[in-house]
Amino acid sequence: MSGSLQVELVDEPGRLRAALASLGAEGDAPVGIDVERADAARYHRDAALVQVGVAGRCILLDGVRLHDLGELDHFLAQRTVILHALENDLDPLAAKGVHPERIADTAVAAAILGLPTGLRALLDEALGLALDGDKSALQRADWAQRPLTEEMIAYAASDVVYLPALWAQLEQRLTAANRTEWYDQEVVAIRQRTARDTRSWTRVKGAGRLDPRERARLRAVWEARESLARDHDIAPNRLVHDEVLRALATDPPGTEEDLVRRSSRRRSLLRRHAPALLAALQEAEQGPPEPRQTDGRRLTDRDRNVHDALRRARTEVAEQLGMEAGVLCPSRPLLTALASDPPNGHALCERAGLRPWQRDLLAEPLWEAYLDAQEQAADTPADGQG
Repeated sequence: MSGSLQVELVDEPGRLRAALASLGAEGDAPVGIDVERADAARYHRDAALVQVGVAGRCILLDGVRLHDLGELDHFLAQRTVILHALENDLDPLAAKGVHPERIADTAVAAAILGLPTGLRALLDEALGLALDGDKSALQRADWAQRPLTEEMIAYAASDVVYLPALWAQLEQRLTAANRTEWYDQEVVAIRQRTARDTRSWTRVKGAGRLDPRERARLRAVWEARESLARDHDIAPNRLVHDEVLRALATDPPGTEEDLVRRSSRRRSLLRRHAPALLAALQEAEQGPPEPRQTDGRRLTDRDRNVHDALRRARTEVAEQLGMEAGVLCPSRPLLTALASDPPNGHALCERAGLRPWQRDLLAEPLWEAYLDAQEQAADTPADGQG
């Protein structure tokens, strides 16, 4: 990193306004933002450090000592905020009172363009910048520790000072490739998804295979864990892992000590909250069962063969576009759409939750693959369906 880069660490509220002004950016000039978190063991996402940068200068805002960054929110009001993977940063920024409206995401732009989405690889490809530092080690660093090392400071600054220039390059490429609308739709979708609370007991791996009584237990113990984790600011899986929750639902313990023994980790932490978890399981035992949710008929082996054909068709289109197949269309939603027996390609894409740009590209090739696979299946014995 260039020796001309100026970096200032701000850990006192009274210095924040002057530090922001020192960035020298005009009122609507883009500014890079990144967040380093130290909340792996906590429920609530928290920013240990917020980096704000323009070319040649970065200020590091100490999130451990600065709890309200309203001044930063005001500073960003008329600016385009450049982030890399916005879904990682919006919640911890909001917790500090920062709610940027005009956002650009270099990771999303890179994915749409078929470029590397890792920031350092992307900077190398787009700007010819090879940054120093052990990225993997610094990502695992304790960003709540003080003082920060010189290496940590350099790494944190390098994550933001090049973002405005990187975005300018990617924006030009999006325009040249006629993919700006695709990018815009993706950013809107990610922001909407980030704003929703997507945590649910139904996302526990294996929940769909449980019977109604087991599902009722899983829901009850998951909700109890969620409440405890939120109230005590503990990462839910740190309190009790999803795998243990599923085991408790299929084979409920009879005592608190039995419940604690089911977990091989952090038993002292779990022991403190075992009464509430056991009570939730026992209450679920007396309550109504939790029926399975179905979005259509039960999938068959033939459906899975059709799904493979759809994935191949999707991959062919993605290769023609020079992008990752999963960016063009994830695989799992296609399988879900099959259960609804779609009448045409647009319905298939809509039921898979695809956005307009994806539907425009995929409706026809997916439907052709669907019809071909269905025709082949009709000529194949139905053994193995179920």
